[in-house]
Amino acid sequence: MSDQAPFIPGAGDEDAIPDEPWRVFGTGSFFRLWLSQVLSSLGDWIGLLAILALANTVSKSNAAALSLVMVARMLPGFLLAPLCGALVDRLDRKRVMVFTDVGRAVLLALLPFVDTLFGLVVASFVLELFALFRGPATAATVPHLVPEENLAQANSLSLVAAFGTFPAGALVFASLASLADWLGGFNALDFLKLDRESIALYFDALAFAASALITMTLPVPKAHLDESRPRIKVTQTLRDIKEGVRFIARNELVRGVIYGLAGGLLGGGMIIPLGPVFSDRVLHEGTSGFGLLMFALGFGAAVGVITLVLVQKRAPLETVFWVAIVTTGVGIVTAASFSALVAAMFVTVFVGAAAGTGYVSGFTLLQRNSHDEVRGRTFAALYTLIRVCLLLSLTVTPLLAGACDELSQALLDDGVIEVGGQAIGLPGVRLALWLGGLIALGSGFVARREMRQAHRRERL
Repeated sequence: MSDQAPFIPGAGDEDAIPDEPWRVFGTGSFFRLWLSQVLSSLGDWIGLLAILALANTVSKSNAAALSLVMVARMLPGFLLAPLCGALVDRLDRKRVMVFTDVGRAVLLALLPFVDTLFGLVVASFVLELFALFRGPATAATVPHLVPEENLAQANSLSLVAAFGTFPAGALVFASLASLADWLGGFNALDFLKLDRESIALYFDALAFAASALITMTLPVPKAHLDESRPRIKVTQTLRDIKEGVRFIARNELVRGVIYGLAGGLLGGGMIIPLGPVFSDRVLHEGTSGFGLLMFALGFGAAVGVITLVLVQKRAPLETVFWVAIVTTGVGIVTAASFSALVAAMFVTVFVGAAAGTGYVSGFTLLQRNSHDEVRGRTFAALYTLIRVCLLLSLTVTPLLAGACDELSQALLDDGVIEVGGQAIGLPGVRLALWLGGLIALGSGFVARREMRQAHRRERL
């Protein structure tokens, strides 16, 4: 997906976001690399939304089809991430970055002509494979472009490029309807199959092409190509992860944070694959409604992170964490209960704010409470758990929504129930989102219990 995989933070021992991180822009080379990251990440987010919307159209709002597309998006990270990182250390990094950007630009420019689910699944897999090469190449290049004392600032700005472009990408995607209608009036452009999704994909291709052009101007050293690299020891890596898991199991506070993050991602992650179906079947707003919901989610997340930075010294971080996870669950249930786009967007902003706050506060708690000698392994185990939870939420929940839909149709008259004379639709997508909200809600309270037990043990 983006150069830094969505929802997966940097290494656990990185410095916190420093004051005035933008001062590193005094380095011209890093500014160009950062600009290429912004364009690449923006393209990734727009591409993800466009492919989900295209899959929704091709499959006629089939939740299982969206599940397949998301499996293809997540699978390379499970199977090939270590291999891609190792290969990057043996290749010309600038060529890797340029090649992956050009490859994604070409593939996305061809996607409007794909009208089968299989084609979208293959394209999603290849796009993520390109991203797995691009990410390590970018991260390995940063230390060559900025002084060592500015690395923390550079990493902070890289996170902004990776995640801050999500609301911008969602807004661009949602606003393409009028442009599609205007361009559709030109018969000479009929061969481009212009609609909202295809224009988003063409825009996405241009963003990657621009990123490749900027990357070509970077002075990236090649000294690493002459160095001998040790072989990757798979058994040692597995032992390190197991040690991290054992530390998590023994430390109740850390375990509570893990439970909260895992449950929040498992429940909250349902919004992404079910969003197109919810917008289509419940809100009746189609693709534009989905884009606006994703914009509201991303905007809320940005607001939540900024608010946390402002209030973190005034409120206990542990309380902020579990309350944020519980609020995320309540917000998901509430948003799924509405049938009007404006009301759903309003609540989704709060969902994003709570989720962003919980995410950042949770990782801060882990950094503070993990012993330095096992911190890296603790986070390695956590990243694996996060990917498992995301894979489940992005793949199993669309299937769950389909099962809930069949159950609702079988037990209720056309999936509708009357409450106080008011007819309320209970499609499978709404029921699945309610379940996701309850999972997040429950994980927040479990995290609270674990953290309180840790403090009681400390007082004994």
